[in-house]
Amino acid sequence: MLLTATDAGQIALEFLLAEWNIFEEYRNWFLIVSSRLVGQNWYIVELAVKGFPDRWFIQVYDTGECDPNYTFISPFSGDKEDVDLVGIPHLIAEVLVSERRIR
Repeated sequence: MLLTATDAGQIALEFLLAEWNIFEEYRNWFLIVSSRLVGQNWYIVELAVKGFPDRWFIQVYDTGECDPNYTFISPFSGDKEDVDLVGIPHLIAEVLVSERRIR
């Protein structure tokens, strides 16, 4: 496989930022938690917003493509008040609220 775990992590991060139209200035709010090879052809990359328990799990294939059907997991549901989102940029808070409501 020509793709490294680091490459897969960066590809997944770029995919997530593009998926949610997140400005470059907010990139540093996101963290690549892990990137692990599964089988011989793809990685599972775990992404998060720094300081939050919410997680995205994105499959990155050896072709450099991401599976658009990623998984989002959060201990919070979208129907609860989002007091934990105070103090972060509005755009990132909107993404977390949207993901929590969708999943």
